[in-house]
Amino acid sequence: MLSLIFNDTGMNKEELKLFRILDSAVKSESVRTTINSIVAQVERKLLSDSKALLAWENVPLTKYDVNLPDIILSSWVFILKANTNTGAERHPNSHQRVISYKGQGDLQIWGNGKWHSNHLISSLDIPLESRGLSIPPNTWHRPIVGETNWVVVSFHTVPEAELIEERLDPTDDKLTHQRKYSDK
Repeated sequence: MLSLIFNDTGMNKEELKLFRILDSAVKSESVRTTINSIVAQVERKLLSDSKALLAWENVPLTKYDVNLPDIILSSWVFILKANTNTGAERHPNSHQRVISYKGQGDLQIWGNGKWHSNHLISSLDIPLESRGLSIPPNTWHRPIVGETNWVVVSFHTVPEAELIEERLDPTDDKLTHQRKYSDK
């Protein structure tokens, strides 16, 4: 499909193994309590800014009660506002893994000259490939959110202070703007 991460049946074996570890970390009852607390903080942020399309907060890696793979150097909770397209972005310095936590949405990936849909759902009763997505560095992606806010847990291969988000300039699609999530 778009990268070596995926094949015709979903994630390759190595990526699926990594996702199973991340998924078990997110499913842990004690971690869910922590994540739910962070979700409440992020919801307050989102509600306090009527123009915001999303809000986020870092999840300290020490809050996870499983050994995360060494390549995972930061984790985040994002809430994406209902009925929005938050716009295209990419992370030039990080490989991102996303797990749908609450709600659902379409996390589209740009490749081969068009957007490819990846409908992610938060139900634990469905295959992991329908709840998570691997996004290699420098890959444009955009969340399209349905009728309710969508909560995702994101894992990155760079530390919190180094994670860069890059977006296109709204007036010139040949220009991009960068910021660090930790700068809020």
